[in-house]
Formats: sequence, C-alpha cells, structure tokens
Amino acid sequence: MLKNLVALNQFINKEALSGILLFVATIAAVIVANSSYGQAYYDLWHLPLGINIGDLKISMTLTYWIDDALMALFFLMVGLEIKREMLIGELSSVAKASFPIIAAIGGMIIPALIYVGLNPDNPLGFGIPMATDIAFALGILMLLGSRVNPALKLFLVALAVVDDLGAILVVATVYTSDIQTQYFLPALIVYALIWALNFKGVTKLLPYLVLGVALWVYIHAIGIHATIAGVLLAFAIPIGSKLNDKKFVKEIRDDVDEFEGHITPEPILNHHQIDSLENIRYNYDKVQNPLVRLEHDLHGLSAFIIMPLFAFSNAGVLIDFSTVSANLMIVLGVVFGLIIGKPIGIFGFTYLATKLNIIKKPDNISWAEVIAVGFLGGIGFTMSIFITHLAFLDENIIAAVKLGVFAASFIAAIVGVILILRLKKV
Repeated sequence: MLKNLVALNQFINKEALSGILLFVATIAAVIVANSSYGQAYYDLWHLPLGINIGDLKISMTLTYWIDDALMALFFLMVGLEIKREMLIGELSSVAKASFPIIAAIGGMIIPALIYVGLNPDNPLGFGIPMATDIAFALGILMLLGSRVNPALKLFLVALAVVDDLGAILVVATVYTSDIQTQYFLPALIVYALIWALNFKGVTKLLPYLVLGVALWVYIHAIGIHATIAGVLLAFAIPIGSKLNDKKFVKEIRDDVDEFEGHITPEPILNHHQIDSLENIRYNYDKVQNPLVRLEHDLHGLSAFIIMPLFAFSNAGVLIDFSTVSANLMIVLGVVFGLIIGKPIGIFGFTYLATKLNIIKKPDNISWAEVIAVGFLGGIGFTMSIFITHLAFLDENIIAAVKLGVFAASFIAAIVGVILILRLKKV
C-alpha cells in the first residue's frame, strides 16, 4: 500500500511539473507562430519524412510523426496507467471505481451532446470537448498546495484515467481513415506473439517493445490511428515479477553477507564480491514489475519531452478571430462543452447516481469540491488539440477550434481555482 502511495505521489508531482512545461511550450508556440518566424515555424512542422519497410511505405509530415509515433509512446504510458489503476489502484474495486467512473462518463457524454446539439450537421468534432488534460489540471492543484483537499487529487487522477480510456475508444472507433483490411492479419499475428510472451512469463521489456514497433506499423497501415498500438501493447505488458518481495529480501541479504564476508585490504573487488554484485543486479531485475518499470521509464520521457514537443508543434496558431466567426458554432460547441458540459456532466451524473443509490460519494469529498473538479475537468488543452487534428482537415477550422480550446481551458481553470480557494475559506 505504501509503495502505491509513493508511486502515486511521484506521478502527481511529475504531472504537475509537466503542466507547467506544457504551458510554457504553448505560449512559446503562439508567440513564434505570430512572429516574423511564423512561416518558418509552419514549414518546419510540415516537412515531409518517410520510411520504407519492404513494400510498405510510411510517409508523413514532421507534425504527424510527433502525433502518430511519439504520441504512441504517450498512449502506451496512458494504457499502462489504466491497467495499473484497474489492477491495484483507484479503479481496482467496485467501491473505489464507481464514483470516478460515473463522473468521467458524465464528463464525456454531456460535452459531446452539447457539441452535437450545436452542430447537428457537423458532429465529428464531438470528441474534442470530451477530453481532460490531466497534466494541466493536476499542475493547478499542486500549485495551490495545502489549500487543496488531498482526496481531490486522487479523485481527479482516477477520473482522468477513465476519461483517457474514453478518449482512446473514441479515437479508435471514430477517427479512422480508410480501412485497409489486408493488414489486419499481420497485426493480429504480431499482437498474438506479444500476448504469447506474457503467457510464457517473459518479463524482459525489449521483446515487447520490438514487437510493439511492428504492431504500430501494421495498425498505421490498417488506417486505425496508430497511437492505439501503444494502448494495445500496454494491456499486454505483464504486471507480475519473477521474484516476490520476501524472496528478494532473502537473496539480497545473502549476497550482502557474502560481499561483506570477503572484504579484504586490497583496493579492488575480488571475484566473490563481483559475483555477489552480479547476483544483486540479477535479482533487482527479477523483482521489478515490468508494467511499473516501463511506466516509470516512460513517464519522464512523456512528461518532459513528448508532451511539451507536442504542444510546441501543435499549439502554434495565428491569432485571427475571423476564423472563429467563420466557424462560430463549432467553436461554441467546444467552448460550451468544456466549461459548461464538463462540470454539469461530472456533478450531475454523480449526484443523480448517488441519490438513486447506484454509487456512494466518498466521505472525504464534498459536493462543492466535485463541482470544482468538474471545472478543472474542462481543461481540455493537449488532448482536445490532439483530437481536433483527427476531426478536421481544414486549417481554418483547426485554428479556430484551437483558440476556442485555449479560451475554454483558461476559463475552466480560473473558475476551478476560485471555487477551491473559496472552499478553503469556508
């Protein structure tokens, strides 16, 4: 239990710092895009790059390599988080999971309905206001420090994990290009091989990652968004270790005793001590959970490189409100979905389900705090921008929606912070 709490605290702290970096990267992108270097910025991210693997050719712009390839690593980490939370975390039991699951469902359905209601003839953007940016939201909570109920952080993490799962399902089922059925069989074979490693008890990560690259290639070739390969791979990564904790402690103690028993005046290690160190390293690898180890390794890469790079490459938009007026209903659908739909959905679904005795509200969270989290859930930002690029091809619509996402996320953050600060005074 203590290890889980330590891992969760490390996760929250990294997400908070990542949120700050995302904000800096976004501001930098907007400044550069509206400066004299704007055209060079645009040309850089639209630079075509390609690779050939036999008869299979993959050619995309630099932006799409970031969105499809690097973001696949981000979604791999998200998938690992989802699996961990479902097995040992806040979603590991019905009692723990029911409240954040209902909250997340409401926070996805109501924004989508608001968007579709305003855009019945152009509904494809419904996924944009469904997303929550966990890094920004947790970053705000961490900046508020002790003024935030610690239970809110746990609630927001669990809610965001379910929200991410919903976003993944939407991306996989809705935002796909033409399906190339001839690549389904190779993809299934590769994925079966990955699960075969799991069933055989293989805990080394390299074979999974090598086959994961092949899975990404075939998923991309099928026409399903290639980031889904990261999630599929995550679900197949084993969580069990080859060596349990008690056996590890015994082995380490024996090796330390062996090492200590052969200490000599000589300034170099003897072969007994070297053998002890090798055994310690071997057992260190065996005791680690592959899933947790990979998640830990990816978290820093994702938080401090992939997501800021994604923000810098995608957030650059010309501040031209004529695009907003030309696509007003789409923008309003996104804005209202985030700043109205999210809090109504999160609070409304949980409140109704509680009154119907379907779920029970945690005692350490008040309804006012649930509303505050609902507004923080309206910070769509990076995930909303990601889905925007999947939903639309018209650059003017994309630019308008980005401005709407920025405005809505800013308003949602301000309202959420004000509510939390007022709660502290009360």
